[in-house]
Amino acid sequence: MKRREFITLLGGAAAWPLAARAQQAERLRRIGVLMSTASDHLESKARLAAFLQRLQGLGWVDGRNVRIDVRWPGSDARIRSDAAELAALAPDVILATGTSGLSPLLAATRTVPIVFVAIADPVGGGFVESMARPGGNATGFTVFEYAIGAKWLELLKQIAPGLTRAAVLRDSQQISGGGQFGAIQAVAPSFGVELSPIDLRDAGEVERALAAFARNQNGGLIVTAGGLTLIHRELIIALAARHRLPAVYWNRFYVTGGGLMSYGPDPIDQYRQGAGYVDRILRGEKPADLPVQAPTKYELVINLKTAKALSIEAPPTLLATADEVIE
Repeated sequence: MKRREFITLLGGAAAWPLAARAQQAERLRRIGVLMSTASDHLESKARLAAFLQRLQGLGWVDGRNVRIDVRWPGSDARIRSDAAELAALAPDVILATGTSGLSPLLAATRTVPIVFVAIADPVGGGFVESMARPGGNATGFTVFEYAIGAKWLELLKQIAPGLTRAAVLRDSQQISGGGQFGAIQAVAPSFGVELSPIDLRDAGEVERALAAFARNQNGGLIVTAGGLTLIHRELIIALAARHRLPAVYWNRFYVTGGGLMSYGPDPIDQYRQGAGYVDRILRGEKPADLPVQAPTKYELVINLKTAKALSIEAPPTLLATADEVIE
């Protein structure tokens, strides 16, 4: 081999590792996103937008250095097939919304990293070993602590002082339903309120149960967090209006949809924080080492139009503490 050919070959060999490293560094990463609603849900679209905006701020741009696959199931049956489909894509990480999304994802994969948001009880649900050390392939952000149930009843009593009875609508498929009800039950005697738990399994059942509950006066409604209370939210809001039941909900989109009042964490903030965990996993950290975090900001939202329709005059002191008032 001639000396010039040898030098050229040697130079090419030396350059190859550099080119290979550059190509590897620019590899298109993949993120899966499993929402819990249909794609026309405005609140969920705003949350996804916040997630994508935060990702972009961290250097991850869809179509440039990352591919983002989003699924909008909109029903309990569809969410299982969407979860299996996302897991089969073997992305670098998946963002999961709620227990209804996380459960089928963990059934589909125990290797793909998962960042969850809006989970009520990840330890009790068996999703993580502990809050500080999740231990598996999932970590993320809880939707609230069970003690929030006491606040729901307190707020309902404030806006409807004559209330003596409260129906508590809970998702019978979720372990967190019992914890939320327990927190409400613990303070009910101090507010002079008798509770009637209603397990939500299907639309017909909740219609019959609320119709029976509303036959007596001085009743109200507490809607706890859960996949089924989310899926049937429009029906629940309509039933509360039909039976003239003052109601408090766990999330603001019930109130923007016509519900009376909500108290819960800022949902947009959870998606921004979720993007932070996705970024850390894409850069090499493991879900097992990232602690599960509880929300730090809660918001009270009141719909005055709904209050007027129910002949309720919201106390000025309550309105003063509201983060948002819809007129």
